[in-house]
Amino acid sequence: MAPVGGTAVQDHVALAEIELCGELIIAASEAEDRLSLESIDEVLRVAEERE
Repeated sequence: MAPVGGTAVQDHVALAEIELCGELIIAASEAEDRLSLESIDEVLRVAEERE
């Protein structure tokens, strides 16, 4: 059983990864076909990280 109180630990990297996975799932569900690598990079904002 988890302790009661404010002892929850947040892993910000894991939360960011979960958010990006969710965005990929949404994009894939809205696409008519498989996502291209360019589309995946756009969803994951890869180009923004490179700049």
